Amino acid sequence: MCLLAIAWKVHSEYPLLVSANRDEFLARPTQTAHFWPDQPEIFAGRDLQDGGSWMGITRKGRFAAVTNVRDPEAHREHARSRGLLVSQYLQDRRSAIDFCDSLQSEKAHYNGYNFIAFDRDRLVYQSNYTDQPEILKPGVYAISNATLYDPWPKTLSAADKLQQWLKNPATVNQLAQLLDDRTRAPDDRLPRTGVPLELERMLSAEFINSSDYATRSSTGFLVHRSGWAEYCEISHDSSEKTVKRQVLDDFIQGYQVLH
Repeated sequence: MCLLAIAWKVHSEYPLLVSANRDEFLARPTQTAHFWPDQPEIFAGRDLQDGGSWMGITRKGRFAAVTNVRDPEAHREHARSRGLLVSQYLQDRRSAIDFCDSLQSEKAHYNGYNFIAFDRDRLVYQSNYTDQPEILKPGVYAISNATLYDPWPKTLSAADKLQQWLKNPATVNQLAQLLDDRTRAPDDRLPRTGVPLELERMLSAEFINSSDYATRSSTGFLVHRSGWAEYCEISHDSSEKTVKRQVLDDFIQGYQVLH
């Protein structure tokens, strides 16, 4: 997952809203969102190379997502897969903050990442580029391949799109397509992450399109205050888009975050 926009306790009907794009090498083997046969509580896409995921939910009201921090000088070839953070959290029973606290002693084993975890009570941000996890306050956030508060053009525009969407919420399918914007940032606003300029330009779009690395799926996720949730993943891996939509009627039951 390389671009994530989140609205947390901003809308009266939807305490949690997420729109996201997953950017990945086209050659990396992937399964689209589904209930995992070996972990039937989990609904998520799956990385078939290392077994983790970039974003997913569980029947018991957990949500997690991860993005990479782009830092080529610090990249290690044999680091642990960052997608394992998502799959491990979705299988875990600890609170989001307890799980993220536990990652503080493990974060050196991974290349740069941003991790978001939700446990029906709190939304927590953790990264191995920050000193400690943060319990997020109500607001609209966007994360890409730098830490949470770095004002990249694509994160600013993604947050703005979600702010506008909140004024007139539509379907979860439309939420999944919210970040389908191929516009590249002007050179004077590009981040400098250590990659060549032409690559920096290509990666600056919300929706990336190239011959070997691209936006492979887009996801919308919303939680209604009455407790049900909808998750929609649109796969762009073929000429015909594949849409996976899942409704969880009892994602959250009688929980204070919804009131």
